[in-house]
Amino acid sequence: MMIPVDTLPILEKSCGLELLKGVRVLDLSTSVAGPYGTQLLADLGAEVTKVERVGVGDDTRAWGPPFLDGESLWYLSMNRNKESVTLDIGQPEGKSILADLLKSADVLVLNMVHDVQLKLGLDAETLRPRYPSLIHVSLTGFGLKGPRANLPCYDLIAEGYSGVMDLTGEKESGPQKVGTPAADLLAGQDVALATVAALFQRQKTGIGKTIDISMLGSMVRFMSPRIVPYLGSGEQISRSGGRDSVIAIYQVFDTADSPITLGLGNDAIWRRFWSAVGQPEYGACSTFENNAGRRNQREPIVTRISELLITRPRAEWLAIFNEYRIPSGPINRIDEVVRDHQLLSEGMFYAVGHPENRVPQVGLGIHFDGKSAAHRRAPPRLGEDTDRVLRERIGMSDACIAGLKEREII
Repeated sequence: MMIPVDTLPILEKSCGLELLKGVRVLDLSTSVAGPYGTQLLADLGAEVTKVERVGVGDDTRAWGPPFLDGESLWYLSMNRNKESVTLDIGQPEGKSILADLLKSADVLVLNMVHDVQLKLGLDAETLRPRYPSLIHVSLTGFGLKGPRANLPCYDLIAEGYSGVMDLTGEKESGPQKVGTPAADLLAGQDVALATVAALFQRQKTGIGKTIDISMLGSMVRFMSPRIVPYLGSGEQISRSGGRDSVIAIYQVFDTADSPITLGLGNDAIWRRFWSAVGQPEYGACSTFENNAGRRNQREPIVTRISELLITRPRAEWLAIFNEYRIPSGPINRIDEVVRDHQLLSEGMFYAVGHPENRVPQVGLGIHFDGKSAAHRRAPPRLGEDTDRVLRERIGMSDACIAGLKEREII
């Protein structure tokens, strides 16, 4: 049976982007946020070594179904361009090997709470004297300090704390989670951003940084456009579905067949919209000349637009709105997103060749001098690079490697 990945163009291995070439990252994180952040660094050219638990690996390796030839598709979505080493850092020999790997590392990424870092001797205070140039990145649910520092956290929990769930969904419904792990992905982006900033400063000072990123902190910053208006006005905000509470007309409307999004975000767009639909006199009415006036009359305006848009199918309206430069669009399902011609032409969706199968990927979506293709290697099988890394990076003999395997250290 054909599945969607079979229709994707195959992207061959290349040198990829090389902006961070020469930067070596040890990634001890698991699940989504940390691995997503290190994938961004890997896409930009960093050499990322994923250190995983022996026999088990990253938590996401077990997240499914769906699986693709035994591999979790969640895992495959955020681990390309990395190498995988299995290592039991809870045992003295494993800890010693990690210490040897840290000698040549620029960055260490962890998603362990502070008490676990202390127990394993991986906290920044312990490592700093031995590795003064190391950039130590901690990614946790609530940060390394404070009363919640050692509490477990997932994306769902951080979204609930941040306020985003309370503002997502229809007014009549209960709180809703964002449809993708937003707190994880935003915190992962912060890992990449903060690491690059620390690398830039280290070029001048030679000294590393201790970086403390929390999923809650990243998610709350994401809520700034909602939080700041409340702090400055005291006006309570509530769920409004797809209807923005600031811009008067910024929501979903039904057409004769499928719904569309419509955002009339400024006065010029407002007037262009009414010209586009053949009622310029309505758009020119002084009552609606600014957003404040339109907010006061939102209900009758929405009713008028609703009655108008229901008369034609979506494609006709979108063609008209594109001609008049009216911000509007479809509400795509995932299967429609991956067939979007422009996204496909930009290389946003592609397949990479694993020895046994084709692996689907979502591209970086950032262009440097017109170049965006970042693929250097498919997401690694568990531990597939262990022997080579230990042999090449710390000079370990084959006999020693065999002994470590027998004792399940690697």
